[in-house]
Amino acid sequence: MFVGHNPYLVALSVVIAIAGGYTGFGLAARVRTAQGVNRRKLLAWAAGFLAIGIWTMHFVGMLAAPIPDDTTYLVLPTIISFLICALVVGISLFFVSIGEPSEGRVTVSALLLGVGIVSMHYVGIHGLAGAFHIEHQHSMIMLAALIAVGTAYGGLRIFLARQVGTRLALSAVAFGIAVSGMHYTAMYGMRFQPALELAHHGADGFVASPQALALVVSLLCFLIAAGFLLFLIPESRPHDGLALSGAIPATPGQDAATAIAVEDAASDHDTTIPLRRRPVPSPRIPLEGADGVHFIDMADIRSVTANTHYSMVHDGSRERMSPWSISEAEANLDPAFFMRVHRSHIIAISHVAFVRKEGEGAVVELDGPVRHLVPVSRARTAELRARLGLTRRNVDPA
Repeated sequence: MFVGHNPYLVALSVVIAIAGGYTGFGLAARVRTAQGVNRRKLLAWAAGFLAIGIWTMHFVGMLAAPIPDDTTYLVLPTIISFLICALVVGISLFFVSIGEPSEGRVTVSALLLGVGIVSMHYVGIHGLAGAFHIEHQHSMIMLAALIAVGTAYGGLRIFLARQVGTRLALSAVAFGIAVSGMHYTAMYGMRFQPALELAHHGADGFVASPQALALVVSLLCFLIAAGFLLFLIPESRPHDGLALSGAIPATPGQDAATAIAVEDAASDHDTTIPLRRRPVPSPRIPLEGADGVHFIDMADIRSVTANTHYSMVHDGSRERMSPWSISEAEANLDPAFFMRVHRSHIIAISHVAFVRKEGEGAVVELDGPVRHLVPVSRARTAELRARLGLTRRNVDPA
């Protein structure tokens, strides 16, 4: 069975699984920082893209397989296979996206995700109708289930590790291996045996031809590709700088700190409008990890770097994820000790060990066991030099 597969469709099926996993896990990563209705929408879209990726990969794999020419697909089992997959995947993502996932929750989520992949496969196989009956090797069923659960667990663990840059790619690859590995292992253990009559499940119900299935699969492939490409486009977040409810919106070109300053000035001159002032700077920043939420003292922070809806905090040794956006971090850090030197970077002035000009801006090196470089935009270079005591003064030659 496996040797006769179309290699191009096999490769396409694996790419579809990885692209669906990348988009689904990427949307799920945003669930943790979303609120209210947006959280539910993101969770639904994440589950939907993962389920579509699983289902589409399966049926592209079926189109690649050397199945009998007279095979048709029962519509009802085919639809049920997708609904089962979407439901189980949604529950699995809910467990790891809401709150801080424990080892038990990750294990249960991996089991559910693996069961969803396996259930979708065999319900979909049950939808094949023709003059044959299907036999499965029990050892291959067990192996396929272990591959699905094991790689699903690995993908979730990579996803929760929140590694900068490579996290989504690695978790998506693990997801693609889970789906395609399970499918082709199960197909390797499946045999079509000729029958004198149509299989009992092929006698009744609506059926679809392989050509009709190919059309549906092509549309879903386009949907996955579109979702994948749209997810790669950075989000514009014009109101991200508002750390307080009821704050005055920033005008174009005005950063969050300026908006807050305008708000304070307005409240000083007009007591009839109850505006909220900037809160007292927080002495610590929360950091998320697989085992819970940690806190880092302000004195230990070297830099804060924006990363979509959250930020990465460097303590001189390593970077760790904070649920705060960079604008929330800027609003909560003491401006006497910290400065936003770039739209994506905040640094601790007291930890600057080296500064040099680079292009139209500059680069600073921050001290610590592991020193690292942070770019400074051209617009912030003069202010940084002034705060470091590097401002040039006019000296009388006499």
